[in-house]
Amino acid sequence: MTKGWHPADIIAGLRKKGTSLAALSRECGLASSTLANALTRPWPKGEFLIARALEVHPSEIWPERYVGENGVIVDRAKHIR
Repeated sequence: MTKGWHPADIIAGLRKKGTSLAALSRECGLASSTLANALTRPWPKGEFLIARALEVHPSEIWPERYVGENGVIVDRAKHIR
């Protein structure tokens, strides 16, 4: 399985899009530090928000969280509350 993006690459990607984790968190109605949780632990809602801002599928950023052992993308959207 391929390794996911490094947290610094995610932050840099957001910067290239003209935003930051804190700004994106606030835009989504969350506390400014909330989305940072998705960088270190699984949280489908946060992962989808970050991926949408980066214009990629979350499985590209976190393949270890989204790609099953058989190589098929796991639907984690159903876990979003």
